[in-house]
Amino acid sequence: MTSIGGAEMVDWNLAVATATRFVRPGPDVSRDEARAVVAELRRHAKASEEHVREFTRMIPEGARPRDTPVLVVDRAGWIKANVAGFRELLRPLLDKMQERRSGTAGGAVLGAVGGKVTGVEVGMLLSFLASRVLGQYETFAPAGRDLPAGDPGAGNGGGRLLLVAPNIVHVERELEVEPHDFRLWVCLHEETHRTQFTGVPWLRDHLEGEIQSFLSETEMDPMTVLERFREAAQSLVGARPEGEEDEDGRSIVELVQTPAQREILGRLTAVMSLLEGHADFVMDGVGPAVVPSVAEIREKFQQRRARGASRLDLALRKLLGLDAKLRQYRDGERFVRAVVEEVGMEGFNRVWTSPNTLPTKAEIAKPADWVARVHRKGEGAP
Repeated sequence: MTSIGGAEMVDWNLAVATATRFVRPGPDVSRDEARAVVAELRRHAKASEEHVREFTRMIPEGARPRDTPVLVVDRAGWIKANVAGFRELLRPLLDKMQERRSGTAGGAVLGAVGGKVTGVEVGMLLSFLASRVLGQYETFAPAGRDLPAGDPGAGNGGGRLLLVAPNIVHVERELEVEPHDFRLWVCLHEETHRTQFTGVPWLRDHLEGEIQSFLSETEMDPMTVLERFREAAQSLVGARPEGEEDEDGRSIVELVQTPAQREILGRLTAVMSLLEGHADFVMDGVGPAVVPSVAEIREKFQQRRARGASRLDLALRKLLGLDAKLRQYRDGERFVRAVVEEVGMEGFNRVWTSPNTLPTKAEIAKPADWVARVHRKGEGAP
């Protein structure tokens, strides 16, 4: 990435150092227990591939899921992997901002100071998330760049499946569920994401294109961004009854966006709802056959999602839009279930035909409209 006086817009090394310093410690496990957990998660990830393929009837084109790496990581490993992904995804936007700043007086000093401030901010965000993520298909893993030579993802052009072992152990203990069942259940969800991207070759580029379009619409004038932030902050602290959201139910992340960005965000929300809901639908569909205690796990896990945690957690969820993420699971799963009940799994799989057959945000809420458009009116553009 281009830099001014050797300083980047984001000090990524400082972001990693900050996140790893402040991330919560994982659960107490012995070295033998840790090895056993890692080995079992790898076995479950491999077994999940066939379970998911058989249930979804999605056949990967080109690289099979097993050709993409499965990494069982700790919280620090998850942080490092995601910093590499963020750096890759945000590279065009940060380069653009860097060029704009280079023409201003004192740009080098601002770059050095701003990069460190932003690095700390990114690090604090990652430290919060690193103790909560159970698994992740890392769609935008850099193809060999920013990775150690021994990393299984180095030189691999596709994504990587990450399973965060300490978080999985923490949640299974918290919920008091059968550990072996819970680990397989988590792997089924994450394996579904891997199958989505390896089975739908255009999906990654489409998603990246939408994200880059979103970033390209970012207001570059700092005063404009500051004004939008102030408006967002005022909307959050305004006089409203406790628990009542703003009129649109938007997070601060959404409120600082331009109208064009909100339009793009609507499309991204629909896609993410589809992907997350599909994964939930699949792991519950496969579950009864291979996870004996799936009903208990699902009930307890849903309760955990709903109740949240501390007041700080709730505030951060609102700030980051994570409540919207939870709605994506629920709304997306309802969409998938309704479509499969109406037209079967093969009929549902027409959703993966092209970007034109993806559901809109409105269709996620009204699955019958998607069925009418795609199955009864052909595959015209929405």
